[in-house]
Amino acid sequence: MMHIRNSLPDSVVVQRVEERLSALGNCIAVNDYVALVHPDLDRETQEILGDVLGVEVFRQTIAGEMLVGSYCVLSNNGGIVHPKTSVEDLDELSSLTQVPIVAGTVNRGSNVLGAGMVVNDWTAFTGVDTTATEIAVMESIFKLQDKTTGSTVDFNSITNQFIDEKA
Repeated sequence: MMHIRNSLPDSVVVQRVEERLSALGNCIAVNDYVALVHPDLDRETQEILGDVLGVEVFRQTIAGEMLVGSYCVLSNNGGIVHPKTSVEDLDELSSLTQVPIVAGTVNRGSNVLGAGMVVNDWTAFTGVDTTATEIAVMESIFKLQDKTTGSTVDFNSITNQFIDEKA
């Protein structure tokens, strides 16, 4: 733990969490303002998350699934959740997070969104099996557009460049 702390700037807070649920990436979906967490997460862990990340923490399920980090991906611009999430739950999640939320998939229909994509406010990375329709939904909900031209990011160009570099 000291090695991690010594490797990071002093402004980065590192906090150890004693938690029964060990794969926290599957249990937490977070942006800069809100964290959705597994309903069985320890109260102490919930408080640490809120304090360290500076977010409001809500215990939540997504389409009846407790692994919110697996079935929900958030940014400050929007979110994508499990495709079987009800309209009422979409509205509730949007109200909690204060960002638009849509149901969707990644990697040709996978509902395990957290395993198939990473997103921030500027870009997204997905598995190679992600379809054009799935990417279009991501571009729209996460507002992934070139800020100078207003056009969407050319993921085909990025994919081709990546493949050329790996070849």
